[in-house]
Amino acid sequence: MNYKETLNYIHSCGRFSHKASLERITAVCEKLGNPQNNFKCIHIAGTNGKGSTCAFITSALIAAGYRVGVFISPFITDFCERIQINGKNISHDDLCRLSQRVIDTGVALTEFEFITAVGFLYFSENKIQVAVLETGLGGRFDATNVIPKPLLSVITKIGLDHTAVLGDTISQIATEKCGIIKGDNVVTSHNQPSDALSVIKNHATNAITPEATDLKAVKCSILGNNFIYKDVCYETSLGGEYQIENALIAIETLKNCRLPISETDMQTGLKNAFIPARLEVVSRDPLIVIDGAHNPDGAGALTTALKEYNGTTAIIGVMRDKNYGEVLAKTLPFCKNIICVRPEDPRSLPAEELANEAQKYCNSIFTANTLDDAVTLAKEKAKGKPIFIFGSLYLASQIRPLLK
Repeated sequence: MNYKETLNYIHSCGRFSHKASLERITAVCEKLGNPQNNFKCIHIAGTNGKGSTCAFITSALIAAGYRVGVFISPFITDFCERIQINGKNISHDDLCRLSQRVIDTGVALTEFEFITAVGFLYFSENKIQVAVLETGLGGRFDATNVIPKPLLSVITKIGLDHTAVLGDTISQIATEKCGIIKGDNVVTSHNQPSDALSVIKNHATNAITPEATDLKAVKCSILGNNFIYKDVCYETSLGGEYQIENALIAIETLKNCRLPISETDMQTGLKNAFIPARLEVVSRDPLIVIDGAHNPDGAGALTTALKEYNGTTAIIGVMRDKNYGEVLAKTLPFCKNIICVRPEDPRSLPAEELANEAQKYCNSIFTANTLDDAVTLAKEKAKGKPIFIFGSLYLASQIRPLLK
């Protein structure tokens, strides 16, 4: 199969085509020789901050000289972003070749299980030293959870998302996320909701939580952050106050994962880390920012940035199965103009329906038929003032090439 045919096959597997279970991924890995056993892992679950935390940890490990595989989801521009070694995506040819090996096992898989198996094969084949694995959904039955005991488990901040699958309370969701904890130690956020923290402590002997009192001299901006933690100066190129929380999780993970890594490597890693569509500044004049915020917690973090600017114009697009009502309520009161658009995905909300919801919070509402039209209209209405684009990672992935 060529690349397009391979992607079509992977997508045809379906997101929820089988009951949640580790049986299928276990079976396919056994047929492939259990490639997941051939490297060390740091395993990360949570609702918000997983991607950024992965980026910080991976960048620091690379700075320390390790050969590092990273497995993330979703992708922003290229499907192959989901599987990387030292910052380089798996090639289209390797994705096709290894996908055929997974197909040849004859095990029926979901889309996420399939790409997880491909990732494990690729990492094993290329003899990585450590993999930084981000769960897709939940943790307990997530395909990545077929790995043996990791070096360390990480639980980023937990919030209400995927409630139809994981449960409609923080405690229920936390229980699912904590299914990745196999050792005695777990690193978690200092801003973790109390209900979630209680569940985490019940699953791990030692919950390592950054101490807010050790954090000093914080300077935040959309262009990057500076802070002192435990008397060491750090800088992040990833902007936004919420990235400090993710950086602290990464620092404590690196300090406790039992891999030799210096403070200088951690400083370099945090500064060099990059992940698209997380308060990503794609233009400075005028200021244009893309953010993948699509749930209430993500919207809350974005709101902090929106408050910095006066008269922001927003381009928004959402998925109908997300809690977009609360996302709009948190963000839109800080926007002067709003352009509603429909991302290209069957689950997306039509622009007209989104506009009806958006008018509860802003009087200047517009719709656009295409992303190109949305960008043109936003620039016209903004008149040189900031433009923020948010509401869905699907929107971010589709509009980013138009602006880059």
